[in-house]
Amino acid sequence: MGPMDHMQEHSAHQGLPNSSNKRESTDNILSNDNGDDTHICANEKKADAEQSYLKPDGDNDENSPIPEVAAIVSNKDDPSLPVMTFRFYVMAIVFSLILSFFNQFFWFRSHPMTISTLVIQLLSYPFGRFLAAVLPHGRLNPGPFSIKEHVLVALTANCAGGTAYAVDITVIQKVFYHEDFGFLANFLLILCTQMLGYGMAGVLRRYLVYPAAMIWPANLVQVALFNTLHKEEDLQPGQWSRFKFFLVATFGMFCYAWIPGFLFPVLSSIAWICWIKPSNLVLSQLTGAGGLGIGAISLDWNNIVSFLGSPLIVPWWAQVNIGIGFFLIAWVLVPIAYYTNLWDAKRFPILTPALFRVDGSPYNTTMIMTDNVLDVEKYEAYGPLRISTFFALTYGIGFAGLASMVTHTWLYHRKKLVAQWKQSREHSEDIHHKLMQAYPEVPDWWYLALFVIMTSIAVATCEIWDYKLPWWAVLLAVAISAFFSLPVGLIQAITNQQLGLNIITEYVIGYILPGRPIANVTFKTLGYISMAQAMTFTSDLKLGHYMKIPPRAMFWAQLLGTVIAGLTNLLTANWLLRSQPGVCTTASKDFSCPSARTFFSASVIWGVIAPNRMFGPTSIYNAINYFFLIGFLLPIPFYFLKKRFPNCSWLEFVHIPVLLAATGMMPPAQAYHYTNWLALGFLFQYVARRYYPDWHLRFTYILSAAFDSGTAFMVLLSFFIFTLRGKEMTPWWGTQSDMCPLEGEPFYPVGSHTD
Repeated sequence: MGPMDHMQEHSAHQGLPNSSNKRESTDNILSNDNGDDTHICANEKKADAEQSYLKPDGDNDENSPIPEVAAIVSNKDDPSLPVMTFRFYVMAIVFSLILSFFNQFFWFRSHPMTISTLVIQLLSYPFGRFLAAVLPHGRLNPGPFSIKEHVLVALTANCAGGTAYAVDITVIQKVFYHEDFGFLANFLLILCTQMLGYGMAGVLRRYLVYPAAMIWPANLVQVALFNTLHKEEDLQPGQWSRFKFFLVATFGMFCYAWIPGFLFPVLSSIAWICWIKPSNLVLSQLTGAGGLGIGAISLDWNNIVSFLGSPLIVPWWAQVNIGIGFFLIAWVLVPIAYYTNLWDAKRFPILTPALFRVDGSPYNTTMIMTDNVLDVEKYEAYGPLRISTFFALTYGIGFAGLASMVTHTWLYHRKKLVAQWKQSREHSEDIHHKLMQAYPEVPDWWYLALFVIMTSIAVATCEIWDYKLPWWAVLLAVAISAFFSLPVGLIQAITNQQLGLNIITEYVIGYILPGRPIANVTFKTLGYISMAQAMTFTSDLKLGHYMKIPPRAMFWAQLLGTVIAGLTNLLTANWLLRSQPGVCTTASKDFSCPSARTFFSASVIWGVIAPNRMFGPTSIYNAINYFFLIGFLLPIPFYFLKKRFPNCSWLEFVHIPVLLAATGMMPPAQAYHYTNWLALGFLFQYVARRYYPDWHLRFTYILSAAFDSGTAFMVLLSFFIFTLRGKEMTPWWGTQSDMCPLEGEPFYPVGSHTD
């Protein structure tokens, strides 16, 4: 899924806006109630008058009001450039197959990773130039390999780059529930859940693509890289070009990544405080990498960005919200709850998604089911399910985050959204939107037809095969996805953080259809992933918007990538499930599937046990339900404080949904992922942006692309040289993984009766 990044069309290095003077909050732009999409504060207008933006076209002085966008994205277009050529189809199909296979393969790994679309962007560039040189001129070869062809290849690969969430259903059915509906059922479910989001993206483009304030930060990385590869620069003597900087940084990271990735893996998580006295249980729980990670350091770029993405591209104000939320939840709320023994917390590890019995022993779900449905008599005899206090609080915070998102959207964005709906496509004030008027837009009925077809396939699939999910439940899942898509998109478009619907969908269907785990995860996939895919497609539409790609070409390219990915993901998963013994269990060292096991745990909590038993009036976790109310109310005082004290600068940056969603990736993410991510974010998005603004606008996004690319090439090479041949690094002190052995242990021994 990861969104793609945008290009700086020109090479001028002078007159870049000083970000310390023009640090504009895109959230402020969007929340401006007068409906002016290009509203800029008075002091920022003054800065505009004093400084010039990057101007690729000397005849066009109009540019984006967002400094980073103005510095990276071209404000001119050449509609004559070829787009959907034979070269495009060859490269799009080949690279989509490669990317979807490897990303699905690595998803099964005990230490999963994702090959970024940036890798495809790099590989497709010389390949495209090669095809332009060897193919006969004519329809097969209309001339030099164009930047628009390149963008469309990368966009197609981007749609193919994510692993289909519905594959999780196939995996847990076969591994944990021991049933198989067959290839056709699995593929149809993957297809409809991956493509339902298209219809939503067609509506969302009015709010999340056309306005200038909707910047989609992750896209800026790829835009910068496209420009680096295709555009020449007018350099001053001694000045590095972006291309040279990218090559040096990529090679440097490629060489360095071998150290934590293969030679010295301890550097991936240095829990140095825990090492002082690893036999101390409390110290291990608080400072171990598998615990709360206080003081833990990671020197592995791949490890740091594995769950939260690159910290070099997320705005600093958003990172501050994430940091505050993480600190309050993980380092304040969780330790207090754990060591006061809230909900028998000490019987379980401090940070784990595992399932337990009351005495702390593992929970065997097969003991409470008959034909993969809850058997109440067996459940009563076996005993209630218990989870770690952190896991329970994570659900509560998730409830609060979703509720706050609804309130936040209504309070801050309602007037702007109404204005945007009324505003025609031709009246947009964004320069990039004006340039896009040269191309025919995709008709609304295309999106609507696809939406109806995919919804019908979803209903038919669940009715024909025994997913135990009735047709009305399918429609309810789609409705939830559609309802939340806009508020989620508003947050992601400006913060690069996506709030998931997995918890709310599990909660709703768990109450309606309790005791049906497969129905629960199917409903969750329809409700959650349809929204997530809508975000991916919308982000790609914004990429095309920045790069001036014809909308209809983008539509077909997205369809192509999605279909290729769905088929490849399923074939890869089936191959691994057949060929790897013990796959997706702790018995497999290399293919333990951490995401699938978390997915299975959720299916038990919400599907088998169901929320009426797990969080109902008789449950010890009943108080979790109050988080809905807390989240719903929390944005209100900050909104009115902002109205009451308009000159209070810090109130402009308080974003309750982002703050509450801070720990949304935990588990499987660990606490130290957050702290190291925030440290890098502070270095680049605060220090560099404030004190070295020209360098920041010129190189930060290129550096992010280089680090991702260098790491990805190292992982691929390591896989082919060592993993495929079963080779490992010779064991030594630096390869040990159990230097803090008590970090995952409970406070009370399993089976003890200590109060």
